[in-house]
Amino acid sequence: MDPLGARSQFVDIQTLPTWQQQLDEDGEEKRLVRSDSMLSQSFPSPFPFRPDINRKIILFVGDIALLNCTAVVNTSNESLNDKNPTSDSIHQLAGPELRDELLKLKGCRTGEAKLTKGFNLAARFIIHTVGPKYKAKYRTAAESSLYSCYRNIMQLAAEQSMASVGFCVVTTTKRGYPLEDATHIALRTVRRFLENHGNSIETVVFAVSDIEESAFKKLLPLYYPRSEGEEKTCLPLIPADIGNSEGEPVVPERQIRITEKPGSIEDECDEDSLELDLGQVGTHAFARMEGDVDKQRKLILQGQMSEAALQKQHQRNYGRWLCRARAEDLSDIAALKALYQTGVDVCGRTVMVVVGRNIPVTLIDLEKALLYFIHVMDHITVKEYVMVYFHTLTGEHNHLDTDFLKKLYDIVDVKYKKNLMAFYFVHPTFRSKVSTWFFTTFSVSGMKEKVRYLDNLQQLFTCIKPEQIDIPPFVLEYDARVNGPYHHSEASGL
Repeated sequence: MDPLGARSQFVDIQTLPTWQQQLDEDGEEKRLVRSDSMLSQSFPSPFPFRPDINRKIILFVGDIALLNCTAVVNTSNESLNDKNPTSDSIHQLAGPELRDELLKLKGCRTGEAKLTKGFNLAARFIIHTVGPKYKAKYRTAAESSLYSCYRNIMQLAAEQSMASVGFCVVTTTKRGYPLEDATHIALRTVRRFLENHGNSIETVVFAVSDIEESAFKKLLPLYYPRSEGEEKTCLPLIPADIGNSEGEPVVPERQIRITEKPGSIEDECDEDSLELDLGQVGTHAFARMEGDVDKQRKLILQGQMSEAALQKQHQRNYGRWLCRARAEDLSDIAALKALYQTGVDVCGRTVMVVVGRNIPVTLIDLEKALLYFIHVMDHITVKEYVMVYFHTLTGEHNHLDTDFLKKLYDIVDVKYKKNLMAFYFVHPTFRSKVSTWFFTTFSVSGMKEKVRYLDNLQQLFTCIKPEQIDIPPFVLEYDARVNGPYHHSEASGL
């Protein structure tokens, strides 16, 4: 017990600021820069602004063993005798009774969570878990195990009616899990649990070290945005793979759906009905019992496959690209801000913007750029949309070659082409007009009539109101210098 009048070494979590309260002036400034009309039209974030959840979250830099939560988390090994800073501190303050209690548990498997008393800690309980060892070769297994750690801890806290739980970073340095990757899984798993099952949990504290703090401060706004502005700003930075509705990593190859009564397939049934019945068990190659892929490709080359078979082959190919786009880290491409969603045009259709000068063709991985395009556009293209391409002040190093564009056109799903209503080409040069004419005439079909060349922003604003499009400052400056300042007038759409 502390001497009378002495300050307790333990930390009262009620005195710590919540994540919502940590919204600084800079974040508020970012929110005010973007117009409300633009934000309301943007595609919703999978992690929307939820102040009720943000008030449950605390980021604490310090020793987790000092927190007076209902339970604190201890990360250990399968024998529950690991030597790491977090575990050492908890054992030191809890006392020798904890070690005796752990012997009774007879270990803990990776991904599981086990409960003991807190003994001399301020916390009533300690939840022990074992994080996975990380190897790039077995990344999927490591992600699933780490998800299980956080999910099982939250489940245990809810079952025991705990009001608060303090998390350490479950993956220790010696287990080799990349900190940022682990933080993504931790934050999204806790977020999803609070959304779906977390009514009884009042507070979740992420206790981190000075080294870990920067990763958490960087990624917390992605999963717990503190304003609508922060939500929209962080949307392009959210990874492609955000798991399922519970935050659990999704492996498409394992998603085989088995129907309750698949029925029987008669001998006399035709090929179409057979295809329909087999489609009930999944969409991947194994579940659909596809024929020899090499044989199919040979038939394509010989022009012997039907139109329906060709479309099916194309959809399968696009599906593979989409799975890759959702699984790969594309944050470096997103940071270029070369492709983004803004408001709507005068007809109410979604507007997508491409900024040519922000595409350093010679410096980026073009395959990752293609994956990012698919990742961003897949949900946009399910309904009618338009694209605005700013060719303003681009150089040779910004120009995508026709081979890449043809590959992109051939890969994307038919909805991309069908639902594209217009392609606005802003500030074109004579050379770019010629190149575009040749490309849309001889390389791709159905695009030529959708391309509209606009020499100035005044023409663009007849199609899209100024407040509905986020235009880079350099484009505005260039247009004002070349075409004079913009004068607002009531204009009808094209």
